[in-house]
Amino acid sequence: MKRLLRLLGLFFLTSLANTALQAQKYSNEFLSIGVGARAQALGNAVIASTSDVTAGVWNPAGLANLSGSQSLQAGAMHAEWFAGVGKFDYLGITLPLSDEKRRLGLSVIRFGIDEIPNTLSLYESDGSINFDNIVEFSAVDYAFLASYAQQLKSQKGRLQLGGSIKVVHRRIGPFATSWGFGLDAGLQYRNNGWQFGLLAKDVTTTFNAWSFSFTEEEKEVLALTNNEVPINSVEVTKPQLVIGAARRFELGSVGFLPELDLIITTDGQRNTLLSASPFSIDPAFGLEADYNEFIYLRAGLNQFQRIKDFDNSESLRMRPSLGVGLRISSLKVDYAFTDLGSEENTFSHVISLLLEIKPRNKG
Repeated sequence: MKRLLRLLGLFFLTSLANTALQAQKYSNEFLSIGVGARAQALGNAVIASTSDVTAGVWNPAGLANLSGSQSLQAGAMHAEWFAGVGKFDYLGITLPLSDEKRRLGLSVIRFGIDEIPNTLSLYESDGSINFDNIVEFSAVDYAFLASYAQQLKSQKGRLQLGGSIKVVHRRIGPFATSWGFGLDAGLQYRNNGWQFGLLAKDVTTTFNAWSFSFTEEEKEVLALTNNEVPINSVEVTKPQLVIGAARRFELGSVGFLPELDLIITTDGQRNTLLSASPFSIDPAFGLEADYNEFIYLRAGLNQFQRIKDFDNSESLRMRPSLGVGLRISSLKVDYAFTDLGSEENTFSHVISLLLEIKPRNKG
């Protein structure tokens, strides 16, 4: 385990040093929203406890928690943010290899804003306005992840290793497209009710190569309206390190699972609870209670920020979330009521489904 941690740390520090002068802040931030209503209800504090198909996104090592008897597992989520303006969708699947201690996972994420009016052709050549020239386009972000996880030999407890190769595709109507590639690596360790998790996101940095295509008429409109014409460029996402710890308690038929995660960013000073440059630390806390693992109640807090009011007084704000879950045989339905941003009236309803398809018993 020490060797794995050293190797993971070496990758993390090397990629940090190589991108110190190139990286953009908040790059590919749509991937930080998170998948699954369970995670959303827990304030995204799931790095140590994630143990289903959504682990392919949160911490690929968590896929190894699924036994071979659970066979294929599929998950889906839909959420709408900002009164339905932004739509977030997720679809994932995981299945075991011939060795039941190894698993593969595939995940697809889409975050899009549709029906955006294109007003670049609003004016005719004579200066008159023609609303018939307005057409709509979409700004869409996609992520495709292929994950692998396996259990490792350990004298005490259970140690798991996982990794995800991700491809990011972003499109802004007919004007701009980008393709990006990156790697996530994670560990989980479980012993006597304790659960620990470690995730290195974008451990090799994630590169997004942007290309733009405007007609000469569109370039002229941009210039006349004092807008810069974008040029082809490369966007770099710097690594993040997430450390999590959870503990399972059981009181008869009732179980409790609190988890605390620390998200360490390296793209410069952020407005977080512990803010510095180049490292900032953002804590996340979640608590899950269940009855016989049949019905679940969840609550979480994350995204702690210091906000200045008009009188220059400072207050601490955070993102609260609540949720419930219900398991019916092989189907699990989760719901979360959460806030994407720190402003008021941005709460949304998140629903996700998880289905296990077990193999038939021979005989």
